[in-house]
Amino acid sequence: MLQAVNIRKRYGSLEVLKGIDLTIEKSEIVSIVGSSGAGKSTLLHLLGTLDTPDTGEVLFDGESVSSLKRSELAKFRNRHIGFVFQFHNLLPEFTALENVCLPAYLAGRSEKETRVRARELLGMLNLERRAEHKPSEMSGGEQQRVSVARALINSPEIIFADEPSGNLDSKNAAELHQIFFLLRKELGQTFVIVTHNDQLAAMADRKITMRDGHILE
Repeated sequence: MLQAVNIRKRYGSLEVLKGIDLTIEKSEIVSIVGSSGAGKSTLLHLLGTLDTPDTGEVLFDGESVSSLKRSELAKFRNRHIGFVFQFHNLLPEFTALENVCLPAYLAGRSEKETRVRARELLGMLNLERRAEHKPSEMSGGEQQRVSVARALINSPEIIFADEPSGNLDSKNAAELHQIFFLLRKELGQTFVIVTHNDQLAAMADRKITMRDGHILE
């Protein structure tokens, strides 16, 4: 589904990624681990088209996305990719339901169908009772599950998660990790997860270790 071919990335004089080759298969759960500064988040951002490589390319279903213009990349991300970050980034003035619906509205989908799908996803994540609640009325674990539902609203082929449980206690972290595997089982969802959580990394189908801008294994 996703392939990185010899991608390199430099910020000023610092070379962060030094020729990365990587393939992600459909419905695979891949964890990326390594010490701070290894290049994990930079790699995730390049794979997720939030940034572009200096050299090399990212292929999605065999088509290069590295050469797309910024507006085209934004449309591509909205329709094909979901993101879950350490901090949920929910809009505080909107309810859980409204936060989940936003990416679909941006994609031009009908309000009626979007709200039905959003409620289905909230139900799948055991958040039915929180649909009309604002983020300040929910726990950290509930807010992060809302962000997962938001990532899923446009039925993306792949979800990128950057330290998704890094801001959660052990109980909520474990529940979130189980949700990823449930979504793979129920929806065939593909995940690429940057994490410092050893338990989550070990649960993945494949664990990729990075050091100094290289993939070790």
